[in-house]
Amino acid sequence: MVASSRGFAPFGLVRLRSGGDAAILASLHRHRDGNGFLDLPRKKRRFILGECSRRRVVVQCCSSDSVVPIRGSTGGSRKSVDKCSEDWRFDSIITPNYRPRIQASPALPFPSPQSRFVSKQEKFFPRCTPRNSGPQSRDSPPKRDTGIASEKDWGISLLNDNVNESGTNEDGSTWYRESREDLGENGFRCRWTRMGGQSHDGTSEWKETWWEKSDWTGYKELGVEKSGRNAEGDSWWETWREVLHQDEWSNLARIERSAQKQAKSGTENAGWYENWWEKYDAKGWTEKGAHKYGRLNEQSWWEKWGEHYDGRGSVLKWTDKWAETELGTKWGDKWEEKFFAGIGSRQGETWHVSPGGERWSRTWGEEHFGNGKVHKYGKSTTGESWDIVVDEETYYEAEPHYGWADVVGDSTQLLSIQPMERPPGVYPNLDFGPSPPLAADDEEPPAAQSSQ
Repeated sequence: MVASSRGFAPFGLVRLRSGGDAAILASLHRHRDGNGFLDLPRKKRRFILGECSRRRVVVQCCSSDSVVPIRGSTGGSRKSVDKCSEDWRFDSIITPNYRPRIQASPALPFPSPQSRFVSKQEKFFPRCTPRNSGPQSRDSPPKRDTGIASEKDWGISLLNDNVNESGTNEDGSTWYRESREDLGENGFRCRWTRMGGQSHDGTSEWKETWWEKSDWTGYKELGVEKSGRNAEGDSWWETWREVLHQDEWSNLARIERSAQKQAKSGTENAGWYENWWEKYDAKGWTEKGAHKYGRLNEQSWWEKWGEHYDGRGSVLKWTDKWAETELGTKWGDKWEEKFFAGIGSRQGETWHVSPGGERWSRTWGEEHFGNGKVHKYGKSTTGESWDIVVDEETYYEAEPHYGWADVVGDSTQLLSIQPMERPPGVYPNLDFGPSPPLAADDEEPPAAQSSQ
């Protein structure tokens, strides 16, 4: 689709190859300059009507020897939020003259952001060695809180011919590798390579599959799935996908990226799971989010967060995270912010429940009027409250720090996937599915409905 003889066209040069590709790239044409090159803006619009770039809500609700930290960020980089499992420990409550008398068990440390299941092989091994030599064992589990990897990180390199081979290494470990191409209706083509192996005694094993898919509608997909286990009983699984397709109703090109990861300890009651996703379209609409879960012996924790940019200046961000122990202690923190044209709001809650069921919480909120005035209010279950209007500027990101132009530039391998040649006179079968539901304001009046 966007390809030269060496792969992706340099500097984003667009060359139309088929009707499906033309439909996919229609939304890109408006960004082309006079020379036919993509001119995708990287401008970042920021409203600075004040100073609220980052809010930290730190609450302590425990006895003098048991400190419980929860941190919430209502702005700024996603990095501060993504460090949930390590940073989201309990520090101290910063509230003047306030110490709620709620007995809590001593805080347990969250595992570090790096995987607990450290690989014995830290070096990067070639994933597909030359023919007749087996692929190297890669028994490395995924790492926590690393988001969605890039194409370059995976280094996907599919074989060009059908392969089905196996062998035994000098140390007695075995390996296999196979590669094939599957064809289907509507010009569907899937090229894939699968490889794996195990130790001589069968105590460790690894598997990995790469694939690329395409069809005549312009759909393209690049993906990886890997899994493994080691002699200690640790096991893991990970999948990564990158997709280019045409939105059925807007006809805009859209790129979606996702990653799922999980790992489980073989020696203790510990494990974690993460699901990450990102969606972009050519008009600046962007959605990002993640769901995470983890457990370390008697303590479990969860986190969910999301970001949504409509491409016209409206932004919504939210985070919800909580944890609990087998003794019955629970605690959590959540916040949300909505802004458009410098006007918006932030609100959140921090809470804690003792093993005996006693609950403490504090809620807070901010209303930003766009004129330098901010209304701040809040209260807690211990009787504290505030309700004031202050002179304060407002800061928030109206556009994502990583958007459409960035993801296009980082998806060269996806965009360079070559679909099957479409015979003359044969057109792709486009299935748009059911019509989207009408909004309340767009519903037809009863008279119009009865006349049909």
